[in-house]
Amino acid sequence: MAETKYEARLKTLYNKEYAKQLQKELGLENINQVPKLEKIMVSSGVGKKREDKRFTETVELTLTKITGQAVTARLAKKSIAQFKIRKGMGAPVGYVTTLRNDKMYEFVDRLINIALPHVRDFHGVPRKFDAQGNYSLGLKEQTVFPEISFEDAAVLHGLEITFVIKNGSKEGSTKLLEKFGMPFEKEGK
Repeated sequence: MAETKYEARLKTLYNKEYAKQLQKELGLENINQVPKLEKIMVSSGVGKKREDKRFTETVELTLTKITGQAVTARLAKKSIAQFKIRKGMGAPVGYVTTLRNDKMYEFVDRLINIALPHVRDFHGVPRKFDAQGNYSLGLKEQTVFPEISFEDAAVLHGLEITFVIKNGSKEGSTKLLEKFGMPFEKEGK
């Protein structure tokens, strides 16, 4: 019996439909010029609570639950006297993980269809892209994800989600994320 290989829903849609549609909409000659999601970085800083073991463990655990893979602790790159931080200091200043391939597409699907609709007073995400066409989105708390249990929600922290888009321009990246269903704010707000 032949074994079927699993592929994330959005990845299949991108490969079969969205890439061709984007090529036509953007007027690109080559399919390889079409904007493509390369990776997603999910991170969270611990700020002043970096010495609080319970808080840092909760941040690490919730990021692992949300993304489905291990996170990496980030140490300070610079010394900042005002924040009492020294370069390479023992306590992490944040945690980060990078998603690729099927896990990345599954995360986008859950973010857009499950997590963002649970954000209180949600009116869409801002249309702010960097010069390379990458997109960053901040969430004030991790509780919008269904993987977070009541115990994990006792300690609230924010998340930063960065979409790294290959061959992206602001217009191309916007169209790509719109194809995935990203709920952008209405123009003129």
